[in-house]
Amino acid sequence: MSDLATALSRLYALAPRGARLELARAEAACAKFGNPERAFEVVHVAGTNGKGSVCAFVASMLAAQGKRVGLYTSPHLNRFAERIQIDGAPLDDADLARHLTAVLDAAPELTFFEVATVAAFNAFREAKIETAILEVGLGGAFDATNVVPPPKVAAITRVAFDHMAELGDSLAQIGAEKAGIIKKGSKIVLGKIHPDALEVIKRRIADVGAELVDLGSPEPYSGAQLAYPRMAMFGTNLAVAATIGRELGVSPDEMAQGIEGTTWPGRNELLHRNGQELTLLDCAHNPDGAVTLSHVIDASLMGAVGSRRDVVLVFGSLKRKNWRAMLARLDHTAAHHVFTAPPIASAVDPQEMAAVIPGSEVVLDLREALARARAIVGQRGLVVVTGSTLLVGPARALLLGLDRDPPIDL
Repeated sequence: MSDLATALSRLYALAPRGARLELARAEAACAKFGNPERAFEVVHVAGTNGKGSVCAFVASMLAAQGKRVGLYTSPHLNRFAERIQIDGAPLDDADLARHLTAVLDAAPELTFFEVATVAAFNAFREAKIETAILEVGLGGAFDATNVVPPPKVAAITRVAFDHMAELGDSLAQIGAEKAGIIKKGSKIVLGKIHPDALEVIKRRIADVGAELVDLGSPEPYSGAQLAYPRMAMFGTNLAVAATIGRELGVSPDEMAQGIEGTTWPGRNELLHRNGQELTLLDCAHNPDGAVTLSHVIDASLMGAVGSRRDVVLVFGSLKRKNWRAMLARLDHTAAHHVFTAPPIASAVDPQEMAAVIPGSEVVLDLREALARARAIVGQRGLVVVTGSTLLVGPARALLLGLDRDPPIDL
């Protein structure tokens, strides 16, 4: 077994600990390593949806500016190394194994996510990055990423219902958890936030002495004609990212270059084959994300494929997700449904989903589900794969012939 395989095996063995929302363990582990989280400037991004896309945009903008950039996100689509990137590239196997092993040896009490977070901080310090773009894993206040000092800029993209067992069952409670990343002296950028959550977040900004920045235009300069080579973006994510970029001193030209160079696989990602066979991959995993995906399909893609008769959903979800509400929000976009299951024990039985959508089909094998979906709509139709990151990742690997590490719901 390779060093990385051994390290990942040890890391995955921590999965039964789940997500334990507190900071003491991560703080103690960072102290053992000489506080690597203090070695760089931080941009910290929370939100129910869109935070990963914002992080990817900002990292690309700073790279265009010539900065050395670290990017930490979760979960991974295909390989664990995607979570820890330096200058746009995942850590190589040797460095990843070394950093994971060091943390596993020094702090055996940590959870899966805490080990990954401390390893990322160590990797960033060793690489002498200037700015780390950190995506919150869960919530904000007690997420392991929140051991960092006051960030240069903190952002909250959206507040919607998800992870309610951990974060609360009202938007005000969820907003308060996400507002926990707001610290004294930081600039704060907010997306379009529900009033119930916005009141709580603004109170936090005032209480700690942070500065709220007005949300600016998504365009680097007026009338900018931008191309997104691998992304079909929708919503305020780009406006949040562009506003962060301006606060970091990114010029309009650098911003345009960074935006056009951004890739964020599996998030509104449109794949083509021979100019036909359009496949849209989107990790929408809650009702709010499903609404955004429905807008993408309606506004950006229907003109290319015709009507909903030419669209098929390949859908699978986890048991803890509100998959019924997700399907209700996507129902008008597609005439056909193929249900399958993400390759993980916590997946919903596809037969249960098919029972609520008359005329739908169940195909248990993912490769066969993708083939069946394509057969339903033909070469010129649109196949939309969604419902869970843990479905989109394996589907992407099959479609593009990629290697992948085991999926994990953390």
